[in-house]
Amino acid sequence: MSTPTTSETGSTVPSNLQGQQPQLQASLKTPEMKRILASSFIGSAVEYYDFLLYATASAIVFNKVFFINMPPAMATFASFATFAVGYLARPLGGALFGHWGDRVGRKKMLVISMLTVGFATMAIGILPTTATIGIAAPIILTFIRLIQGIAVGGEWGGAALMALEHAPKEKRGFATSFATAGGPAGAILATLALSAASAFTGDNFLTWGWRIPFLFSAVLVVVGLVIRLKVSESPLFKGLEKAGSKRKIPLVEVFTNHPRAVAVALIVSLGFAVTQGLMTVWGVAVATESGADRTGVLNWKAAAALVNLTMTFASARLSDRYGRRAVMATAAILGMVLAYPIISMLESGSLIGFGMAIVVGSGIVQGMLFGPVGAYIAEQFPTDVRFTGASLAFQGAAALGVGLSPLIAQTLVINSGSYQTVGVFWGAVLLMVLAVLLLNKDTSKKELH
Repeated sequence: MSTPTTSETGSTVPSNLQGQQPQLQASLKTPEMKRILASSFIGSAVEYYDFLLYATASAIVFNKVFFINMPPAMATFASFATFAVGYLARPLGGALFGHWGDRVGRKKMLVISMLTVGFATMAIGILPTTATIGIAAPIILTFIRLIQGIAVGGEWGGAALMALEHAPKEKRGFATSFATAGGPAGAILATLALSAASAFTGDNFLTWGWRIPFLFSAVLVVVGLVIRLKVSESPLFKGLEKAGSKRKIPLVEVFTNHPRAVAVALIVSLGFAVTQGLMTVWGVAVATESGADRTGVLNWKAAAALVNLTMTFASARLSDRYGRRAVMATAAILGMVLAYPIISMLESGSLIGFGMAIVVGSGIVQGMLFGPVGAYIAEQFPTDVRFTGASLAFQGAAALGVGLSPLIAQTLVINSGSYQTVGVFWGAVLLMVLAVLLLNKDTSKKELH
């Protein structure tokens, strides 16, 4: 039996694993590494297509088909509430999938997660509306959204760790960004799918046209599964198995030995999460209700997602060179400076104003915060609890940031009558993120094994 020793992070590591270095990929250009990056990106894009399709639909569809006979502002609030349920369920999914991902492997959990979210999305596509089955419709919708949230809660952690734990140290940020970039890629697909359905079905969009993108999920899930099943398990996880390390309860281990890491990772993640919720959910609703053309708003949102995707990869690569902290701190400062003009453009009712706001806010600011954050979070935790710790922090931020920020923003506007109170809220969150980044060390050069 090997004698366990305690690492710098506080985790227990068997002595026969000490000094061993798992066989990581020599570069990102090997055939195996290319498959891993493709799996992380495409798999995450498919799952986030499903999950973020609901986000856009909650802003322009569900308030009109599932929450009828309400004043417009309250219908939008109720729609955002069901949207929030999915995000509030994501930490639970992170804990469940993280637990088993740290015990039986990353790959198995990714396959289960994808199947679950795919079936949930298709179920929304066939769900009767309130006009057909009454109050049962929004209740069933909320339950399906809960299942979606639990499933997606396990997606990011597994996809990010598969990339991070295979990659060479000097490329970890860029490799992990392939999983993170699945979010904006899925948003592009989801937004374009709804935009196309809106354009082609016209007056029938709210009757049946909105269902087409949800049913299309079946095709994407099959593609994602084919790619995901071909990749190998993480070498760092296989190293733990080979060493025969004692398996604890990862959730207990995380909160017992790594509470600071959870708090740091969660707060830093709130930067991109709140920005995403305000720009891509609340901002879309504000623009359409202020008179901007619906199809035009969706097209601008897709354009912003494309900018976000580009910035995610670029900022992740910069974080490998200059550090995660420097890149995300720059983004937080930029967001604080631009918060007032961005909110003003969102409420203007002008399609061009909305386009400028979402490209800068979601495309540039969120993209710069988003790119390095995956590696930054994962690097906070040791291998034996990395799936659990990283998932809890990332999904907790998603629940609080993306899930609740549209509700908070709508509440601020209803109570104050001023859209600029939302800018103050956004700036305060970014200031908190900046403070935590500056008070903690950079992680880009940290050894993971």
